Amino acid sequence: MNTTLQELETILEKTAAAAPLWARSSAAERATWLNAAADALDAAVDELVPIADRETRLGETRLRGEVARTSGQLRLFANAVEEGSYLELTVDDADASATPPRPELRRLLVPVGPVAVFSASNFPFAFSVAGGDTASALAAGAPVVVKAHSGHPELSRRTAEVVSAALEVAGAPAGSLALVEGREAGNALVQHPLIQAAGFTGSLSGGRALFDLATARPDPIPFYGELGSVNPVVVTAAAVTARGDELAQGLAGSFTMGVGQFCTKPGVVFVPAEAGFEASVAALVPGTTGGALLTDRITAAFPEGIAHLEADPSVEVIANGTGPDGGAAPIVLATDAVSVAARPEVLLEECFGPVTVLVRYASEGELHAALRAVPGSLTATLHSESGDEVAETLALLQARAGRVLFAGWPTGVAVTWSQQHGGPWPATTSLHTSVGATAIRRFLRPVAYQSAPQELLPDALRDDSLARLPHRRNGVLVVP
Repeated sequence: MNTTLQELETILEKTAAAAPLWARSSAAERATWLNAAADALDAAVDELVPIADRETRLGETRLRGEVARTSGQLRLFANAVEEGSYLELTVDDADASATPPRPELRRLLVPVGPVAVFSASNFPFAFSVAGGDTASALAAGAPVVVKAHSGHPELSRRTAEVVSAALEVAGAPAGSLALVEGREAGNALVQHPLIQAAGFTGSLSGGRALFDLATARPDPIPFYGELGSVNPVVVTAAAVTARGDELAQGLAGSFTMGVGQFCTKPGVVFVPAEAGFEASVAALVPGTTGGALLTDRITAAFPEGIAHLEADPSVEVIANGTGPDGGAAPIVLATDAVSVAARPEVLLEECFGPVTVLVRYASEGELHAALRAVPGSLTATLHSESGDEVAETLALLQARAGRVLFAGWPTGVAVTWSQQHGGPWPATTSLHTSVGATAIRRFLRPVAYQSAPQELLPDALRDDSLARLPHRRNGVLVVP
Protein backbone atom coordinates (compact mmCIF):
# COMPACT_ATOMS: atom_id res chain seq x y z
CA MET A 1 0.00 0.00 0.00
CA ASN A 2 3.00 2.33 -0.28
CA THR A 3 2.08 5.65 -1.89
CA THR A 4 3.77 6.27 -5.23
CA LEU A 5 5.33 9.61 -6.02
CA GLN A 6 2.68 10.22 -8.67
CA GLU A 7 -0.06 9.51 -6.14
CA LEU A 8 1.65 11.91 -3.75
CA GLU A 9 1.52 14.66 -6.39
CA THR A 10 -2.20 14.11 -6.89
CA ILE A 11 -2.82 14.22 -3.13
CA LEU A 12 -0.83 17.42 -2.75
CA GLU A 13 -2.69 19.12 -5.59
CA LYS A 14 -5.91 18.63 -3.61
CA THR A 15 -4.22 19.78 -0.42
CA ALA A 16 -2.95 22.92 -2.13
CA ALA A 17 -6.46 23.67 -3.41
CA ALA A 18 -7.87 23.30 0.11
CA ALA A 19 -5.25 25.53 1.76
CA PRO A 20 -6.66 28.98 0.84
CA LEU A 21 -10.16 27.85 1.83
CA TRP A 22 -8.89 26.82 5.26
CA ALA A 23 -6.95 30.06 5.61
CA ARG A 24 -10.05 32.14 4.81
CA SER A 25 -12.43 30.09 6.96
CA SER A 26 -14.15 31.82 9.85
CA ALA A 27 -13.61 30.81 13.45
CA ALA A 28 -17.12 29.38 13.58
CA GLU A 29 -16.56 27.30 10.44
CA ARG A 30 -13.24 25.94 11.63
CA ALA A 31 -14.61 25.07 15.05
CA THR A 32 -17.54 23.28 13.41
CA TRP A 33 -15.16 21.21 11.29
CA LEU A 34 -12.98 20.26 14.26
CA ASN A 35 -15.97 19.31 16.37
CA ALA A 36 -17.35 17.21 13.52
CA ALA A 37 -14.06 15.29 13.37
CA ALA A 38 -14.20 14.72 17.13
CA ASP A 39 -17.78 13.49 16.98
CA ALA A 40 -16.94 11.11 14.12
CA LEU A 41 -14.05 9.58 16.09
CA ASP A 42 -16.23 9.01 19.12
CA ALA A 43 -18.95 7.48 16.97
CA ALA A 44 -16.46 5.07 15.36
CA VAL A 45 -14.76 3.97 18.59
CA ASP A 46 -16.30 0.48 18.55
CA GLU A 47 -14.92 -0.08 15.05
CA LEU A 48 -11.52 1.57 15.50
CA VAL A 49 -10.44 0.15 18.87
CA PRO A 50 -10.41 -3.53 17.77
CA ILE A 51 -8.29 -2.60 14.75
CA ALA A 52 -5.89 -0.68 16.96
CA ASP A 53 -5.64 -3.50 19.49
CA ARG A 54 -4.92 -6.04 16.76
CA GLU A 55 -2.09 -3.92 15.36
CA THR A 56 -0.59 -2.48 18.58
CA ARG A 57 -1.60 -4.91 21.37
CA LEU A 58 -2.19 -1.97 23.70
CA GLY A 59 -5.50 -3.28 25.05
CA GLU A 60 -9.08 -2.06 24.83
CA THR A 61 -9.09 0.02 28.02
CA ARG A 62 -6.00 2.01 27.09
CA LEU A 63 -7.16 2.50 23.50
CA ARG A 64 -10.67 3.65 24.37
CA GLY A 65 -9.13 6.20 26.70
CA GLU A 66 -6.83 7.33 23.93
CA VAL A 67 -9.75 7.86 21.52
CA ALA A 68 -11.38 10.05 24.16
CA ARG A 69 -8.16 12.02 24.55
CA THR A 70 -7.93 12.44 20.78
CA SER A 71 -11.47 13.71 20.34
CA GLY A 72 -10.95 15.91 23.40
CA GLN A 73 -7.90 17.49 21.75
CA LEU A 74 -9.95 18.33 18.66
CA ARG A 75 -12.62 19.99 20.82
CA LEU A 76 -9.97 21.91 22.79
CA PHE A 77 -8.66 23.40 19.56
CA ALA A 78 -12.18 24.18 18.40
CA ASN A 79 -12.62 26.20 21.60
CA ALA A 80 -9.24 27.88 21.12
CA VAL A 81 -10.19 28.96 17.59
CA GLU A 82 -13.43 30.54 18.76
CA GLU A 83 -11.80 32.19 21.79
CA GLY A 84 -9.33 33.94 19.46
CA SER A 85 -6.33 34.81 21.64
CA TYR A 86 -4.16 32.40 19.62
CA LEU A 87 -4.18 35.03 16.81
CA GLU A 88 -2.09 37.41 18.98
CA LEU A 89 -4.00 40.38 17.57
CA THR A 90 -1.97 43.55 18.11
CA VAL A 91 -2.66 47.14 17.08
CA ASP A 92 -0.53 50.27 17.36
CA ASP A 93 -2.43 53.38 16.33
CA ALA A 94 -0.79 55.99 14.14
CA ASP A 95 1.00 58.73 16.10
CA ALA A 96 2.37 61.69 14.15
CA SER A 97 3.90 63.16 17.31
CA ALA A 98 6.11 60.13 17.96
CA THR A 99 9.82 60.27 17.13
CA PRO A 100 10.02 59.09 14.43
CA PRO A 101 6.33 59.43 13.46
CA ARG A 102 4.52 56.10 13.79
CA PRO A 103 2.20 54.66 11.17
CA GLU A 104 -0.75 52.47 12.10
CA LEU A 105 0.33 48.85 12.43
CA ARG A 106 -1.94 45.83 12.88
CA ARG A 107 -0.49 42.36 13.39
CA LEU A 108 -1.88 38.83 13.59
CA LEU A 109 -0.86 35.23 13.03
CA VAL A 110 -1.84 33.44 9.81
CA PRO A 111 -1.58 29.76 8.79
CA VAL A 112 1.70 28.74 7.19
CA GLY A 113 0.04 26.53 4.56
CA PRO A 114 -0.15 22.75 4.07
CA VAL A 115 1.42 20.73 6.90
CA ALA A 116 2.98 17.25 6.91
CA VAL A 117 2.37 15.11 10.02
CA PHE A 118 4.33 11.92 10.81
CA SER A 119 2.47 9.49 13.05
CA ALA A 120 3.95 7.90 16.17
CA SER A 121 3.96 4.19 16.97
CA ASN A 122 3.14 4.39 20.69
CA PHE A 123 -0.04 6.50 20.49
CA PRO A 124 -2.02 5.18 17.50
CA PHE A 125 -4.77 7.76 18.05
CA ALA A 126 -3.47 10.71 20.07
CA PHE A 127 -0.22 11.13 18.10
CA SER A 128 -1.36 9.66 14.82
CA VAL A 129 -3.71 10.49 11.96
CA ALA A 130 -6.12 12.68 13.95
CA GLY A 131 -3.79 13.40 16.86
CA GLY A 132 -2.46 16.60 18.35
CA ASP A 133 -0.27 17.64 15.41
CA THR A 134 -3.15 17.25 12.96
CA ALA A 135 -5.65 18.92 15.28
CA SER A 136 -3.42 21.93 15.93
CA ALA A 137 -2.57 22.35 12.24
CA LEU A 138 -6.24 22.24 11.21
CA ALA A 139 -7.06 24.69 14.00
CA ALA A 140 -4.41 27.03 12.65
CA GLY A 141 -6.11 26.87 9.24
CA ALA A 142 -3.70 24.50 7.52
CA PRO A 143 -4.76 21.30 5.70
CA VAL A 144 -2.76 18.20 6.61
CA VAL A 145 -1.11 15.27 4.85
CA VAL A 146 -0.33 12.48 7.31
CA LYS A 147 2.40 9.91 6.79
CA ALA A 148 1.00 6.74 8.36
CA HIS A 149 3.09 4.75 10.81
CA SER A 150 3.96 1.27 9.57
CA GLY A 151 3.02 -0.17 12.98
CA HIS A 152 -0.70 0.46 12.51
CA PRO A 153 -1.46 0.84 8.78
CA GLU A 154 -5.03 -0.49 8.77
CA LEU A 155 -6.00 1.76 11.66
CA SER A 156 -4.37 4.73 9.93
CA ARG A 157 -6.35 4.18 6.74
CA ARG A 158 -9.66 3.74 8.50
CA THR A 159 -9.12 6.74 10.81
CA ALA A 160 -8.25 8.91 7.83
CA GLU A 161 -11.41 7.77 6.04
CA VAL A 162 -13.60 8.50 9.07
CA VAL A 163 -12.14 11.93 9.79
CA SER A 164 -11.79 13.19 6.21
CA ALA A 165 -15.38 12.17 5.46
CA ALA A 166 -16.62 13.96 8.59
CA LEU A 167 -14.74 17.11 7.63
CA GLU A 168 -16.26 17.17 4.16
CA VAL A 169 -19.79 16.47 5.42
CA ALA A 170 -19.36 19.40 7.82
CA GLY A 171 -18.42 21.66 4.90
CA ALA A 172 -14.63 21.57 4.87
CA PRO A 173 -13.05 21.43 1.40
CA ALA A 174 -11.88 18.21 -0.22
CA GLY A 175 -8.18 17.64 0.48
CA SER A 176 -8.39 18.84 4.09
CA LEU A 177 -6.86 15.60 5.42
CA ALA A 178 -4.99 13.00 3.38
CA LEU A 179 -2.86 9.94 4.12
CA VAL A 180 0.33 8.62 2.54
CA GLU A 181 2.27 5.46 3.31
CA GLY A 182 5.88 4.31 2.93
CA ARG A 183 9.30 5.79 3.66
CA GLU A 184 9.84 7.06 0.12
CA ALA A 185 6.56 8.98 0.21
CA GLY A 186 7.39 10.34 3.67
CA ASN A 187 10.77 11.62 2.57
CA ALA A 188 9.29 13.16 -0.56
CA LEU A 189 6.49 14.72 1.49
CA VAL A 190 8.77 16.70 3.78
CA GLN A 191 10.79 17.89 0.78
CA HIS A 192 7.82 18.87 -1.38
CA PRO A 193 7.60 22.63 -2.10
CA LEU A 194 3.87 22.73 -1.24
CA ILE A 195 4.51 21.56 2.35
CA GLN A 196 5.25 24.49 4.65
CA ALA A 197 5.86 22.77 8.02
CA ALA A 198 6.09 19.29 9.50
CA GLY A 199 5.30 17.64 12.82
CA PHE A 200 6.92 14.38 13.92
CA THR A 201 6.94 12.07 16.95
CA GLY A 202 9.36 9.16 16.88
CA SER A 203 12.96 8.05 17.14
CA LEU A 204 15.96 10.35 17.29
CA SER A 205 17.49 8.76 14.18
CA GLY A 206 14.30 8.92 12.10
CA GLY A 207 13.46 12.42 13.22
CA ARG A 208 16.97 13.71 12.63
CA ALA A 209 16.92 12.34 9.08
CA LEU A 210 13.65 14.13 8.31
CA PHE A 211 14.83 17.28 10.11
CA ASP A 212 17.89 17.38 7.87
CA LEU A 213 15.72 16.94 4.75
CA ALA A 214 13.41 19.76 5.86
CA THR A 215 16.24 22.19 6.51
CA ALA A 216 18.20 21.23 3.38
CA ARG A 217 15.34 22.23 1.06
CA PRO A 218 15.85 25.24 -1.23
CA ASP A 219 13.09 26.78 0.92
CA PRO A 220 13.74 25.35 4.41
CA ILE A 221 10.67 24.72 6.53
CA PRO A 222 10.17 24.35 10.29
CA PHE A 223 10.31 20.74 11.45
CA TYR A 224 8.73 20.16 14.84
CA GLY A 225 10.11 16.82 15.98
CA GLU A 226 9.69 15.08 19.32
CA LEU A 227 12.66 12.72 19.25
CA GLY A 228 13.90 11.30 22.54
CA SER A 229 13.92 11.86 26.28
CA VAL A 230 15.31 10.22 29.44
CA ASN A 231 13.18 12.40 31.77
CA PRO A 232 15.48 12.69 34.81
CA VAL A 233 14.13 12.34 38.33
CA VAL A 234 15.92 13.50 41.48
CA VAL A 235 14.95 12.07 44.89
CA THR A 236 16.45 13.68 47.99
CA ALA A 237 17.40 11.82 51.15
CA ALA A 238 14.68 13.64 53.10
CA ALA A 239 12.08 12.52 50.56
CA VAL A 240 13.20 8.91 50.92
CA THR A 241 12.90 9.17 54.70
CA ALA A 242 9.48 10.80 54.55
CA ARG A 243 7.82 8.72 51.82
CA GLY A 244 10.31 6.28 50.33
CA ASP A 245 7.85 3.38 49.93
CA GLU A 246 5.29 5.64 48.24
CA LEU A 247 7.92 6.96 45.83
CA ALA A 248 9.13 3.46 45.03
CA GLN A 249 5.58 2.40 44.20
CA GLY A 250 5.13 5.45 42.00
CA LEU A 251 8.34 4.76 40.12
CA ALA A 252 7.49 1.09 39.59
CA GLY A 253 4.10 2.02 38.18
CA SER A 254 5.47 4.81 36.00
CA PHE A 255 8.39 3.14 34.23
CA THR A 256 6.31 0.02 33.49
CA MET A 257 3.20 1.88 32.32
CA GLY A 258 2.38 0.99 28.74
CA VAL A 259 5.30 -1.50 28.86
CA GLY A 260 7.66 1.46 29.19
CA GLN A 261 6.68 2.90 25.81
CA PHE A 262 5.79 6.43 26.86
CA CYS A 263 8.05 9.28 25.75
CA THR A 264 7.71 10.65 29.31
CA LYS A 265 8.90 7.47 31.04
CA PRO A 266 11.29 8.22 33.94
CA GLY A 267 14.38 6.67 32.40
CA VAL A 268 17.02 7.84 34.88
CA VAL A 269 16.42 8.36 38.60
CA PHE A 270 19.03 10.00 40.84
CA VAL A 271 18.82 8.53 44.35
CA PRO A 272 20.88 9.14 47.50
CA ALA A 273 23.35 6.36 48.13
CA GLU A 274 22.72 4.14 51.15
CA ALA A 275 19.26 5.66 51.77
CA GLY A 276 17.35 2.44 51.21
CA PHE A 277 15.42 3.55 48.13
CA GLU A 278 17.02 0.91 45.91
CA ALA A 279 15.84 -1.83 48.24
CA SER A 280 12.29 -0.49 48.20
CA VAL A 281 12.23 -0.49 44.40
CA ALA A 282 13.88 -3.92 44.18
CA ALA A 283 11.19 -5.38 46.44
CA LEU A 284 8.39 -4.16 44.16
CA VAL A 285 9.69 -4.90 40.67
CA PRO A 286 9.45 -8.73 40.81
CA GLY A 287 5.70 -8.24 41.13
CA THR A 288 5.46 -6.21 37.93
CA THR A 289 4.59 -7.67 34.55
CA GLY A 290 5.75 -6.51 31.13
CA GLY A 291 4.18 -7.33 27.83
CA ALA A 292 4.45 -7.30 24.08
CA LEU A 293 6.09 -4.26 22.56
CA LEU A 294 4.55 -2.27 19.75
CA THR A 295 6.56 -3.42 16.75
CA ASP A 296 9.11 -6.05 15.79
CA ARG A 297 11.73 -3.32 15.51
CA ILE A 298 11.08 -2.07 19.05
CA THR A 299 11.00 -5.66 20.33
CA ALA A 300 14.44 -6.34 18.85
CA ALA A 301 15.91 -3.04 20.04
CA PHE A 302 14.93 -3.44 23.71
CA PRO A 303 17.33 -6.27 24.69
CA GLU A 304 20.04 -4.64 22.60
CA GLY A 305 19.60 -1.43 24.59
CA ILE A 306 19.73 -3.30 27.89
CA ALA A 307 22.87 -5.15 26.82
CA HIS A 308 24.50 -1.85 25.84
CA LEU A 309 23.86 -0.44 29.31
CA GLU A 310 24.91 -3.62 31.12
CA ALA A 311 28.21 -3.63 29.25
CA ASP A 312 29.33 -0.61 31.25
CA PRO A 313 31.39 -1.79 34.25
CA SER A 314 29.48 0.48 36.64
CA VAL A 315 26.07 -1.04 35.88
CA GLU A 316 24.37 -3.80 37.84
CA VAL A 317 20.92 -5.34 37.70
CA ILE A 318 18.82 -4.49 40.77
CA ALA A 319 15.60 -6.33 39.97
CA ASN A 320 13.63 -8.02 37.22
CA GLY A 321 9.91 -8.34 36.63
CA THR A 322 8.18 -10.94 34.51
CA GLY A 323 7.17 -10.88 30.88
CA PRO A 324 5.06 -13.04 28.57
CA ASP A 325 6.70 -15.25 25.98
CA GLY A 326 8.27 -13.00 23.40
CA GLY A 327 7.45 -9.92 25.46
CA ALA A 328 9.56 -7.50 27.46
CA ALA A 329 10.08 -7.97 31.21
CA PRO A 330 10.60 -4.93 33.45
CA ILE A 331 14.16 -4.40 34.64
CA VAL A 332 15.87 -1.95 37.00
CA LEU A 333 19.55 -1.17 36.59
CA ALA A 334 21.82 0.86 38.86
CA THR A 335 24.98 2.88 38.37
CA ASP A 336 26.62 5.85 40.09
CA ALA A 337 26.73 9.59 39.44
CA VAL A 338 30.48 9.69 38.88
CA SER A 339 30.20 7.16 36.05
CA VAL A 340 27.25 9.03 34.52
CA ALA A 341 29.22 12.27 34.49
CA ALA A 342 32.14 10.46 32.87
CA ARG A 343 30.20 8.41 30.28
CA PRO A 344 26.82 10.08 29.62
CA GLU A 345 26.80 8.93 25.99
CA VAL A 346 26.52 5.34 27.27
CA LEU A 347 24.62 5.59 30.54
CA LEU A 348 22.08 8.24 29.51
CA GLU A 349 21.05 6.72 26.20
CA GLU A 350 17.27 6.31 25.94
CA CYS A 351 16.07 2.71 25.96
CA PHE A 352 12.45 2.36 24.80
CA GLY A 353 10.70 -0.21 26.97
CA PRO A 354 10.18 -1.12 30.67
CA VAL A 355 13.58 -0.18 32.08
CA THR A 356 14.81 2.54 34.40
CA VAL A 357 18.32 3.33 35.67
CA LEU A 358 18.92 4.29 39.30
CA VAL A 359 21.91 6.60 39.70
CA ARG A 360 23.43 6.70 43.19
CA TYR A 361 24.88 10.01 44.36
CA ALA A 362 26.95 10.45 47.51
CA SER A 363 26.99 14.25 47.56
CA GLU A 364 25.36 17.26 45.95
CA GLY A 365 28.55 17.79 43.99
CA GLU A 366 28.27 14.35 42.42
CA LEU A 367 24.57 14.88 41.70
CA HIS A 368 25.08 18.25 40.03
CA ALA A 369 28.00 17.06 37.93
CA ALA A 370 25.85 14.20 36.63
CA LEU A 371 22.84 16.45 36.01
CA ARG A 372 24.97 18.73 33.86
CA ALA A 373 25.55 15.74 31.59
CA VAL A 374 21.85 14.94 31.18
CA PRO A 375 20.59 15.73 27.66
CA GLY A 376 17.50 17.81 26.96
CA SER A 377 14.30 16.07 28.05
CA LEU A 378 10.56 16.52 27.92
CA THR A 379 10.23 16.37 31.70
CA ALA A 380 12.24 16.58 34.90
CA THR A 381 11.00 15.61 38.35
CA LEU A 382 12.15 16.68 41.81
CA HIS A 383 10.98 14.82 44.91
CA SER A 384 12.15 16.79 47.93
CA GLU A 385 10.91 17.95 51.33
CA SER A 386 10.44 21.33 52.93
CA GLY A 387 13.82 22.52 54.16
CA ASP A 388 15.84 20.75 51.46
CA GLU A 389 18.39 23.04 49.78
CA VAL A 390 17.46 22.31 46.17
CA ALA A 391 17.83 25.65 44.35
CA GLU A 392 20.81 24.55 42.25
CA THR A 393 19.31 21.12 41.58
CA LEU A 394 16.08 22.74 40.42
CA ALA A 395 17.95 25.16 38.17
CA LEU A 396 19.80 22.28 36.52
CA LEU A 397 16.58 20.32 35.98
CA GLN A 398 14.72 23.34 34.62
CA ALA A 399 17.53 23.99 32.13
CA ARG A 400 17.06 20.48 30.72
CA ALA A 401 13.30 20.09 30.44
CA GLY A 402 10.10 21.73 29.32
CA ARG A 403 7.96 20.46 32.22
CA VAL A 404 9.16 20.26 35.83
CA LEU A 405 7.20 18.10 38.30
CA PHE A 406 7.23 18.31 42.09
CA ALA A 407 4.68 15.57 42.78
CA GLY A 408 3.68 12.45 40.94
CA TRP A 409 5.43 10.97 37.95
CA PRO A 410 5.77 12.22 34.37
CA THR A 411 3.88 9.47 32.51
CA GLY A 412 0.70 11.49 32.21
CA VAL A 413 0.34 14.55 29.98
CA ALA A 414 -2.71 16.73 30.60
CA VAL A 415 -4.10 18.29 27.41
CA THR A 416 -4.61 21.88 28.58
CA TRP A 417 -3.82 25.49 27.74
CA SER A 418 -0.81 25.55 30.08
CA GLN A 419 0.81 22.26 29.07
CA GLN A 420 4.37 22.22 27.73
CA HIS A 421 5.34 19.00 25.97
CA GLY A 422 8.70 19.84 24.50
CA GLY A 423 12.20 20.54 25.71
CA PRO A 424 15.77 21.22 24.61
CA TRP A 425 17.43 19.00 22.00
CA PRO A 426 17.23 16.04 21.63
CA ALA A 427 13.80 15.97 23.27
CA THR A 428 12.50 18.22 20.50
CA THR A 429 13.82 20.22 17.56
CA SER A 430 12.11 23.40 18.79
CA LEU A 431 10.95 25.09 21.97
CA HIS A 432 7.24 24.77 21.16
CA THR A 433 4.82 22.29 22.73
CA SER A 434 3.20 19.42 20.83
CA VAL A 435 0.45 18.98 23.44
CA GLY A 436 -2.09 21.54 24.61
CA ALA A 437 -3.72 24.59 23.09
CA THR A 438 -0.52 26.50 22.34
CA ALA A 439 0.66 23.71 20.01
CA ILE A 440 -1.27 25.70 17.40
CA ARG A 441 1.55 28.30 17.40
CA ARG A 442 3.82 25.96 15.43
CA PHE A 443 1.73 26.27 12.29
CA LEU A 444 1.22 30.04 12.28
CA ARG A 445 3.38 32.94 11.13
CA PRO A 446 3.07 36.67 11.91
CA VAL A 447 2.03 39.29 9.36
CA ALA A 448 1.83 43.04 10.05
CA TYR A 449 -0.36 45.41 8.03
CA GLN A 450 0.77 49.04 7.84
CA SER A 451 -1.74 51.82 7.15
CA ALA A 452 -4.19 49.37 5.58
CA PRO A 453 -7.79 50.38 4.73
CA GLN A 454 -10.35 48.61 6.93
CA GLU A 455 -11.91 46.83 3.97
CA LEU A 456 -8.55 45.27 2.99
CA LEU A 457 -7.63 44.03 6.45
CA PRO A 458 -8.18 40.42 7.48
CA ASP A 459 -11.54 40.14 9.21
CA ALA A 460 -10.01 39.51 12.65
CA LEU A 461 -8.06 42.82 12.51
CA ARG A 462 -11.02 45.02 11.63
CA ASP A 463 -12.44 47.25 14.32
CA ASP A 464 -15.76 45.41 14.53
CA SER A 465 -13.95 42.13 15.19
CA LEU A 466 -11.54 43.67 17.68
CA ALA A 467 -14.55 44.79 19.70
CA ARG A 468 -15.22 41.13 20.59
CA LEU A 469 -11.75 39.51 20.43
CA PRO A 470 -8.86 39.70 22.92
CA HIS A 471 -6.07 41.91 21.57
CA ARG A 472 -3.34 44.35 22.54
CA ARG A 473 -3.77 48.02 21.55
CA ASN A 474 -0.97 50.54 22.03
CA GLY A 475 0.66 48.14 24.46
CA VAL A 476 -2.44 47.62 26.60
CA LEU A 477 -4.13 44.21 26.78
CA VAL A 478 -7.83 44.44 25.91
CA VAL A 479 -10.20 41.63 26.87
CA PRO A 480 -13.74 42.43 25.67
